[in-house]
Amino acid sequence: MIPHPPPRESSLGFLYLPPFRVQGYSVAGEATAISIPEMDVCFDMGKAFRAHLAPKYCVLSHGHMDHIGGLAYWCSQRNFQGMGPGTIICDKRIEDDVREMMNGFHKLERQQTPYELIAIEEGEDFEIKNNIVLRPFHTEHTCPSMGYSIIEKRTKLKPELAGLPQEKIKELRQRGEEIVNHFEVPLVAYTGDTLPGAHLLTPEVMNAQIIISECTFFEPDHTKRAKVGMHMHVNDIAEWLKVAQCEHMVLCHVSRRTHMGQARKALMSVAGKELCERVHFLMDHRTNRERYEVQAEEARKMEEELANRD
Repeated sequence: MIPHPPPRESSLGFLYLPPFRVQGYSVAGEATAISIPEMDVCFDMGKAFRAHLAPKYCVLSHGHMDHIGGLAYWCSQRNFQGMGPGTIICDKRIEDDVREMMNGFHKLERQQTPYELIAIEEGEDFEIKNNIVLRPFHTEHTCPSMGYSIIEKRTKLKPELAGLPQEKIKELRQRGEEIVNHFEVPLVAYTGDTLPGAHLLTPEVMNAQIIISECTFFEPDHTKRAKVGMHMHVNDIAEWLKVAQCEHMVLCHVSRRTHMGQARKALMSVAGKELCERVHFLMDHRTNRERYEVQAEEARKMEEELANRD
């Protein structure tokens, strides 16, 4: 018998959660890299897939190999493709280690791959787009770790000023009076690898339109294993769903020992059908493809209706 050819590289998971795309790869212990193209951000870089070269920012949750192993290659490929230096954003506590790792590749290659490294601390906002910031929060894992919220900062005219002539509003502003209220809209929250805890119950996380969370363990008797590895168990997700205000929760970091059908069944058994309607598994290719086909057909019909009206 002749040997079998190698397996084809696993395809990336993809979800369209308007107005954002969530795309990437995440298998526990192998690699995690998840991008939000509309925000120009990729969370973690366990492996540098071609689809992850375009985002300018690579935001690291922690230093485990399956979350950081493709970082140097990502920087190298961006440079090779003429896309400009990539910007790495990381926890201040691991800044020196990340820089040392990158310097090791420079020494091995005998050349300098350009990149920018920005280290931030918990609660320190970093602007990624106009009026949109990245806000880190500490998580609980086996090494220094952080999650991140992407937050849009908005303003709205104070209610008591509504209906006033523009000239009057302009006069108030010129006198230095505050004419708007400031508020924040959490768009996306990414937890990285973490235990459950108070850090997942803050408004920046709880109220995000999309929460991207790890869930590594699904077997009923694996709750202790989850705590030892400082990971999330499906029971933790079920409890979190009861209070989280997100429109969508995307679960990632499922291990190969857990079939997607098994994972869905386990979540349904502890969370119930109603709460599960908000949950998507990033690597559930069949379900996500079927969902996207429905979205595409609905969009096509809407375009036809608009064309007929014209």
